[in-house]
Formats: sequence, structure tokens, C-alpha cells
Amino acid sequence: MLTVDFDRLAVGPGVRAIDIGAGQGRHSYEMLRRGARVTAFDQNEKDMADVAEMFGALDAAGEVPASGVGTTRVGDALQLPYDDGVFDVVLMSEILEHIPDDAAAIAEMVRVLRPGGVAAVTVPRYWPEKICWALSDAYHEVEGGHVRIYRASELTAALVGAGLEVTGSDHAHALHAPYWWLKCAVGVENDGNPLVRGYHRLLVWDMMSRPWVTRVGEQLLNPVVGKSVAIYLRKPEG
Repeated sequence: MLTVDFDRLAVGPGVRAIDIGAGQGRHSYEMLRRGARVTAFDQNEKDMADVAEMFGALDAAGEVPASGVGTTRVGDALQLPYDDGVFDVVLMSEILEHIPDDAAAIAEMVRVLRPGGVAAVTVPRYWPEKICWALSDAYHEVEGGHVRIYRASELTAALVGAGLEVTGSDHAHALHAPYWWLKCAVGVENDGNPLVRGYHRLLVWDMMSRPWVTRVGEQLLNPVVGKSVAIYLRKPEG
């Protein structure tokens, strides 16, 4: 389940990319399949061990072009262990809402992106997220949980203020917004609820089968109810 459109970032053979806050690696895997030299970066050691294992499995299965290299690194997004301007593409997907000092994280992202390089930042969309917070304190009041709700205009202003140019934006995962509203309504840990289980089966079926009816439907609904907003950016030359 990808939140980012990698065609818009021109991710391809030899591109140096970093996925900051990579988590379980869904975006890192896609960039590796496209032949990028990708670093999955996260503070969670177990996640990075799992991602490294998956990188090896993808290579063994012949899904990685010759130019593709996948590495992992455990560290702090507020202190990236890289020189200035070493990456062509920087991704921060669904991470900034977890970081109290988001300005510092954005500054680090901009620092390691080369002039002329591109970036994508995604966060939960304001109004679907607002509903989740209203329905359930447990949804966000957990260790490592969401510490803020972004308006797209506010996040865009912060990214521009840090030295980036906006090249576009879109929304994703319209089918997932009602699922999270439902979980928040019945209890975020109540996975045994029949409605939650049924909706989860629908989402799994959709991701595995990708039928045209849900693909077209979600594309039509994304601008209205997409759970995530993605902002595409470029670091100016010079």
C-alpha cells in the first residue's frame, strides 16, 4: 500500500534515496524494485532488521535490478548521520505527526537533500484525522503516537519556510479512512469486532486483487476523503 507516487519523484536506476521513518519498509521496497540505491532509516532496530531481511529476499527473488542497492540504518531523524546534500530523493511518509520537534526533522530532511533533488512528505489529512481524535483518545494518546494534526496549508508553509519548493500534492487511501473511524468508534484494540474484521478483509482483498472497481472508486474518492495528504517538493539549485 503506497502513499507516494514514485513516478512524480522520478525514482529509477542509480538514484540515491532515503526513506526517513521507513517503519516496515513498504516505500523502501518499491524504490529498490525501481533500481534505486535506497537507505531505509528508522529508530526501530527490529523494523530495520526485518527490512534488511526483506531486501535480501527481494534480491534473491530477482525483483531488484542490477543498479538497486538496499541498506538499513538505525538512528534519530533529528540527527541524520549523513553529510549535506547526499541524497537525490528524500521521503518522509507518515512520520512528522509523531515527532514533537517537527521543525528540526524537516530541517534535517532538507539538509541531506542535494540542490535540485526532490522530496515527498505525507501526513494524515486534517479532517479524517480530526474525526479519529474525536472518537478515540486511545487512537493518539499512546507512546509514540500522533502528537498533532496538520492542516495541509500549515505543513506546506513549514516546508517552504525550510527552503523547499512545492511541485504538487494529492491524497491517498480513501478506503482506509472509514476503517479507522470504525476502529476508533468500537475501540482501537477491538480487532475482533465483526464490522472491523469484515472491513479489514475487504482492504486485504483490495490490496491483493486490485480490482478495477475499487481502484477507480478510490481514485475518485481520494480528493474528498483520502486519509493521507502527500506533498511533493524540490530543493532549489544554488
